[in-house]
Amino acid sequence: MRTNWWAGVLVALLPAPLAAQALAQRVQGAGDGTVRLSFAAREGVCSRGPGSITIMDDDEDHEEWESDCERGPVRVSLRMQGGRVADSETYVGGRWRAGRGRVTDLGLVPAQQAADLLLALAPQVGDDGGGDLVTAATLADSVVVWPQLLRMARDSKIREETRRQAVFWLGQAAGDAATKGLDSIAADGRGDIEIRKQAVFALSQRPADEGVPVLIRIARTNRHPELRKTALFWLGQSEDPRALTLFEEILR
Repeated sequence: MRTNWWAGVLVALLPAPLAAQALAQRVQGAGDGTVRLSFAAREGVCSRGPGSITIMDDDEDHEEWESDCERGPVRVSLRMQGGRVADSETYVGGRWRAGRGRVTDLGLVPAQQAADLLLALAPQVGDDGGGDLVTAATLADSVVVWPQLLRMARDSKIREETRRQAVFWLGQAAGDAATKGLDSIAADGRGDIEIRKQAVFALSQRPADEGVPVLIRIARTNRHPELRKTALFWLGQSEDPRALTLFEEILR
């Protein structure tokens, strides 16, 4: 079973460079115990202390003042058991302490390879661990992960919490393509209603010129009353004048 599972991970990585597959093989070869890897953090990702990861906005940088938030790298600890990820922890900055038991430190790895690996592992992890790996992957520097996130969000075989995290980070992804992907999830009448509602929330986190028109269309035309209600709720939080116009139309 262990070999089959890792074969599945490698298949998931097939479109990626061979180096990413080699990284997955190094994790597999470590056996049971803890596997550590570090990679460059994207702009704005930092840590204010133990258990704290912050994504700073551009307006938090000032010419005469610098935050104490410590910049990268991202450090991920995978606790492997029976060939699977039993648990994981993600940190930013700092340094590793000497570990207990068997510890394999893969060192600083390329951010793209790390993100590909974590997203391939995420669907295999139980409880909330898959969502944690999704989050860790989105912290990687200069990588494009939204296509993988979109595939995960649409895959009903993946645990709901992992899919929720995929949808949430889709909402944070830059570019009109991410908004179109979220719109397609919300509009999918065969999809899970909670995942579709999460997509509506994620659209509310997009820049107003991208998200608000889609939310207005959902509020006006979607067949599911819960989705229309959810879209109206987030439009109410937007303070966008286009939302006020819609409310006036409905109330009249």
